[in-house]
Amino acid sequence: MSTSTRTRILEVAAALVRESPDGDISTRAVCEAAKVGAPALYRHFGDKEGLLSAVVDHGFEKYLATKRERGETTDAVEDLRRGWDSHVAFALDNRNLYRLMNSPAMRTPPAAALESHRILTGDLERAAAQGRIRVAPELAAQMIMSANVGVALMLVSRPATFDDIEVSHRVRDALYATVLTPQLVQEESPNASADAEVPTVAARLSALLRKEHGAGLSTAEAALMKEWLDRVANARPET
Repeated sequence: MSTSTRTRILEVAAALVRESPDGDISTRAVCEAAKVGAPALYRHFGDKEGLLSAVVDHGFEKYLATKRERGETTDAVEDLRRGWDSHVAFALDNRNLYRLMNSPAMRTPPAAALESHRILTGDLERAAAQGRIRVAPELAAQMIMSANVGVALMLVSRPATFDDIEVSHRVRDALYATVLTPQLVQEESPNASADAEVPTVAARLSALLRKEHGAGLSTAEAALMKEWLDRVANARPET
């Protein structure tokens, strides 16, 4: 009975979020629609933030399932491009849910957001091991996720101004031209300069070190080596 009650509250809350003009809902409306008392809602979800976080995870689960099951190709860069586009497509198909997921009111990031970031970082670690990115995977993930979420939020929240999906493609390609090794962004890219090769090699060595679990180094030695390599990979070029 407890599980069915929780599921009913969750499904009602998700429907109310989807139908709401601004994505906001009240716990009273959820309780009335689910035909439960407030104590039941708070027992299962703690508070309104806990309920909304569960709604996000519930709605985002299908999207994450497709990312988990997609299978990795041999082209890590293409996987990254598809990941960006599928993220934006999900936002456009689930506008209220996406705004809720990225709302400042959500003090604790939903589990779905954390898993999405881990999947992105994993793709970047594969790319780094292949010598295909110019900064450490963690920094690259922060750069890409920030831009991806920003573009998606503008398309979702400011459709009158941001009315063309092409803006997403242009921002994606511009950012990837910065993060990825130039010759692999697109065939027309200029040849990589010698200055760009050092960060790429450092990022690759750091990724391979992690993949090989230290490659014979002690835990402390591997951590120190990774710190040095990431510092080199993430260093801003001198102007």
